[in-house]
Amino acid sequence: MKKLIILSFFLSISAFPQNHMQSFINRVNSLVSLDDKNTVVDSFINFVSPFGFPYIENNEANFIYRGSVTSASVSGDFNSWGLTGMNNLSGTNFFYNTRVFEANARIDYKFVTNGSNWILDPRNPNTCTGGFGPNSELAMPGYVQPWEINSYPSIPKGQIETRSIHSNNVNANYAVKVYLPPGYNSSRQYPSVYFHDGYEYIDLAKAANVLDNLIDSNLIEPVIGVFVKPNNRNEEYAGTKRNSYRLFFVNELVPYIDSIYSTKKDASQRLVLGDSYGGNISALISYNHPEVFGNCGLHSAAFQPNGYEAYGLIVNGPVKNIKWVSVWGTYEGLFLNLRLFTDSMSAKGYNYKWVELPEGHSWGLWRANIDFIITHIFPPVPSGVSDDESSTLPEENYLEQNYPNPFNSSTVINFSVSKEVFTTIKLFDVAGQEKQTLVNNFIPAGRHSLKLDLKNYASGVYLIRMTAENFLSTKKIVLLR
Repeated sequence: MKKLIILSFFLSISAFPQNHMQSFINRVNSLVSLDDKNTVVDSFINFVSPFGFPYIENNEANFIYRGSVTSASVSGDFNSWGLTGMNNLSGTNFFYNTRVFEANARIDYKFVTNGSNWILDPRNPNTCTGGFGPNSELAMPGYVQPWEINSYPSIPKGQIETRSIHSNNVNANYAVKVYLPPGYNSSRQYPSVYFHDGYEYIDLAKAANVLDNLIDSNLIEPVIGVFVKPNNRNEEYAGTKRNSYRLFFVNELVPYIDSIYSTKKDASQRLVLGDSYGGNISALISYNHPEVFGNCGLHSAAFQPNGYEAYGLIVNGPVKNIKWVSVWGTYEGLFLNLRLFTDSMSAKGYNYKWVELPEGHSWGLWRANIDFIITHIFPPVPSGVSDDESSTLPEENYLEQNYPNPFNSSTVINFSVSKEVFTTIKLFDVAGQEKQTLVNNFIPAGRHSLKLDLKNYASGVYLIRMTAENFLSTKKIVLLR
């Protein structure tokens, strides 16, 4: 009898190839026997397991929990971490909730059983660690995982030093980690990037890996990273200590870093960035001290403290010589405020870059968009390659970013060599496994193009790496079907 039930189930879902989930629900609800119901549930779990959980069909994500509980709910970025009850299929221990998401959405979530037991999704191995521990992660098919947060053994690594500085302004000591780029040389001067919540940017956002990869891929010029650990975060970033902390940052910390490390001293060569309240204090610091920080990065800036103090200063005050880059998610409550902020910044004529993504107030969003901020502020130093292919020979070897990117089948790779030299260009996946050798020969001096066809490859992030004598460069390419 069980074989007939299972066969009937698979015949029924084959009749609804676009919505197996609804076909399954209808099938279970049509049965009377509890044994038959649970037999179909077993079969469905086995059927969808290879596709992963939550089970995704088209633009719908099906959150699924199975267990001997009286109730189950799902909580996450999409409902502001409230409790959304999951439906229970009568006569089974199968609970589900179906929601529509954007094709490239990414959210954190957890299950809550029996009203108070918060757990990770036991069928989903994918997690994202936040300030309160790991959450389960839902990534829709169009979401591209951030390759740059990973550590790749084959590329040069920067060094991190730990220091402590006393602040007279705050009357406190602060722990600071300083990232020095690969090949750091005190005879050369470097731009600097100051991170609020610095230790979390290192631990949760993998910022050191991001800097290593962006530098190695020639997506940014080498920078010094300054990661500052707060002592009393809310008070220092948004509360009663915000002004003394701001003065510590510009009058004590920056001179301290500049006295020890080979930094560029111009405000245009310093960037301050932070997440949430860290964005609030970053904005207060840069706007009040544009002569020190000429660049400001905002990860989901939470401007609400003190009657929207930072927001009001910037949108109502005079335009100052500051470049701004802002990132936020549509699944966080502050997104409408940041849209209005963006409109005001554009109307005032600021140099302002922004991106809005279908994500939540999460380290998953911020870690994947460190590159968006830094590449806009500190792009690579021009290589000297001429735009006119027929003019002079290139002065340096150079690997250009592919175009188009992302692409759905094929893309063009342009590269230049300054003299005839043995050149290798290879394709890797993000795990560092070599997939193809595209060039492995002596190449004459000049600018060259090759077409890369990946029509038989799975969607995802790949790396193109070029070597020519001592030159090495890596570019991220994104294949989307």
